[in-house]
Amino acid sequence: MASPDQTLKEFFPKYNPPIRAHKHTCVGLGMEVIKRLKTLEKDYPGITKSMMLVSCDENIQDVLDYTTSSPGPQGFLIETEKDHVMVAIHVRIGGRQGVFLSDLGYHISRVVTVMADRCYPHTGWFTQSDEPHCRKEYNYQFNVKNSNYVEWHERETRGCVVKERLSLIYIARAYLTAVNVTEKRNLVWDLRSLLARDPKGRLSAGIYFPLKLKDQQFTMFFDSTNGKQRKKLKFDTFLERQKIPDEVVGEVEQCNEQLRLRDGELLSILKHLATIMADEEYMTELLEVNDRIVQLSAGN
Repeated sequence: MASPDQTLKEFFPKYNPPIRAHKHTCVGLGMEVIKRLKTLEKDYPGITKSMMLVSCDENIQDVLDYTTSSPGPQGFLIETEKDHVMVAIHVRIGGRQGVFLSDLGYHISRVVTVMADRCYPHTGWFTQSDEPHCRKEYNYQFNVKNSNYVEWHERETRGCVVKERLSLIYIARAYLTAVNVTEKRNLVWDLRSLLARDPKGRLSAGIYFPLKLKDQQFTMFFDSTNGKQRKKLKFDTFLERQKIPDEVVGEVEQCNEQLRLRDGELLSILKHLATIMADEEYMTELLEVNDRIVQLSAGN
């Protein structure tokens, strides 16, 4: 937005995204957990060299085709988004192949153990979140055709409706382009969120919203004396600070505290977001860049 001499479409390919402290996407969180786990080196010699970032392709349509076309994802590099990363540590237990996976980007509050033979201590299916309106269950297992991949199965239950999703994690080699590919791709993702969770991974407070040109609003949720609150608010409400209703300011301040932000930080973030969302030319360009990435990954 600060580069009037070039469009976002021209600027985006040349941009090198920084990894900012305390403002982490899955890439930054993966790097942070590796840094912290290095303190275990004294008790577990070799763990530092064993840890690595690994890439994940979400929403795989044809698992057999993807995993058997080549040993790794080389043949799919043009047609994949590489939109997620996590930390992997290869292990052997009594000669049995396995891998530990740590995925803070999806707020998984445990280290998942994936054994090739699916026997103990294989984690198997577990409940990731169980809210009144939605339950999510995850399962990780080695692909039977290609052990370079771990399948990540997600089962989402809303009332009587069950949806399933499959992603593939490539664990054979470290993912070396996480910043230039995944971090950069997620900058123009059309769904944004700022969330807080408890130590068990349960959502406690936050905001989330889709990027749209019309009907621009976000959902804010937080705990109050009257129980869990969930509010839908329009971004244009926050364009002028003095016109924001006092009741809304109070709710934002409650959410701000539960997000563990500095005083007034969430209100400032929302004002900045409202200004950006109101810039129709910029938003149009951003959504076009995202759509183009989606088209390329689909081979169109």
